[in-house]
Formats: sequence, C-alpha cells, structure tokens
Amino acid sequence: METETLTPLKAIPKPKWLRVKLPTGKKYTELRSLVDTYKLNTICTSGSCPNMGECWSEGTATFMILGNVCTRSCGFCGVKTGRPDTIDWDEPDKVARSIKLMNIKHAVITSVDRDDLKDMGSIAWAETIKAIRRMNPETTLETLIPDFQGVERNIDRIIEVHPEVVSHNMETVKRLTREVRIQAKYERSLGVLKYLKDQGMQRTKSGIMLGLGETETEVVQTLEDLRNVGLDIVTIGQYLQPSKRHLPVKEFIFPEQFQKYEKIGLEMGFRHVESGALVRSSYKAQKHLT
Repeated sequence: METETLTPLKAIPKPKWLRVKLPTGKKYTELRSLVDTYKLNTICTSGSCPNMGECWSEGTATFMILGNVCTRSCGFCGVKTGRPDTIDWDEPDKVARSIKLMNIKHAVITSVDRDDLKDMGSIAWAETIKAIRRMNPETTLETLIPDFQGVERNIDRIIEVHPEVVSHNMETVKRLTREVRIQAKYERSLGVLKYLKDQGMQRTKSGIMLGLGETETEVVQTLEDLRNVGLDIVTIGQYLQPSKRHLPVKEFIFPEQFQKYEKIGLEMGFRHVESGALVRSSYKAQKHLT
C-alpha cells in the first residue's frame, strides 16, 4: 500500500484561539537556573513545547535523559538529530537531586531515541528511575518511553522499576506514520503498549497530534486501536511546526472538534482523555494518577 507524501504547503496563520503563555514568574526563574546549573535536558526546551511558560512557572518540568541528540529524524520533532554523545552515568543522580531540590511530587521523565546502543538506553532509564526512588521515595513517576525497537528485554527494564504511569506516544494515525515518524512503526508502538499492559502496568498512556492531514475517521480508529490494547489515558493536541524544516501544519483543529474527540474517547472507556490545541503528553500529568 502506498504511503501519502506530505508535500510542503504555504504556512497557515495561527488562529486566534491558539495562544501560548510567555515564561514568567519566580518559579520559572528558579527552574531555569536549576536546569542550567546541572546541565539538564528537558523536552520543554528541546521539543519547543508551547506549555513551557505555564508549566515552568508552576515549578514543573519534563526531564529528558540520555542527552539531547536523537538517533531518529521524525518530521514533527524539534529535538536535534545526529550522533549522540556517550552516556553520562552521573545523569541519574543529577536528575534525582534536581527533583529533590525542586520538591517535585510527580515527575515526568522522557528521553531521546538511542538506537545506537545495544540496549537502546534502557539500562540508563532503569538507573534513573532507581536514583529518583532512592532520593525521592514519595515522588510518583511517569515515564514517556521510546519504543526500544519493540525488544521486550528493554521494555522489561522499565516494568521492573514500576513507574506509576508508563507512556509511549503513537503521535499520528496509521496512514501517516511512515512520513511523520519515519523509523517508527504503528503496529510496533501498539505492541509496546499492549505488552506493558499485559505485564501488569496499571496506567498506560499515549498521545497523538492533529493537523497533519488525518481524517476524523482515522483519529477515531486510532483511539479504538489504543483501547483494544487496554490503554488507560490518551492525550490529543494540535501539531505545531517547530521550524520551516519540519512538516507543515495542514490544518488547525477547532476547539469544538477537540471536545468531540474527548467525548468519543471517554465513551470508549478511557480513564482520562486530555484533548485540546495546546495539550501535550506530559501536560497536567499529575491528574493521570487517579
């Protein structure tokens, strides 16, 4: 079956309802200083997240481990692509210490893809979670993991340290996966989420972006696919082009359509559905513990 090619389009102006809060406030300044001092990576900055100002002002952030250079070159993602540095084995303690200094009650950890490593970075993932547990025994954790190429032993390392929420993003509908995610596979991502649930993870989560040319029927089918593998939590947000080098926005989705998808998802049986233009996978993540 042929895959549709996403051809460059003239930039569509952002609608009036799409407004991003600028970074301000004491909490934002404190967190910015902490991230710079410990040379930490966050998906907030590397991924050009539109919620950075709001979240950082509230004293929360999503930490990105295993460096800030990804081995994959997804068409939607603002994270740098190339040959990553060697693993910093002091990073787990740095992240754990920062969480303690920030007095974070619920931490979100994600990473770049490390297809250059035999274990895909899963050992460093496990060591980071262990370090956070040692220094912050009361802190709950969400881990937004890569697919680890579907290798079960690598996924098992996450399961063994048992974060409260495990997330892996589908990002888009099946038809557009090859263009949007390039090295990823739709069925493989579904398989990762199914495996996590089958192995006893209580809260599994995924996210998709809209505005890349998908149809409503395809979005609903993706939601059905996710429910069929037992997924608990789904986030649905508007794709925003990080730069002119990335895939163009084909459509800005109206707020009413996001509300419709939320209603559909809840009727399917998802525990939580976060659906809105500025929703991202880790946005308001603490809500997803219930």
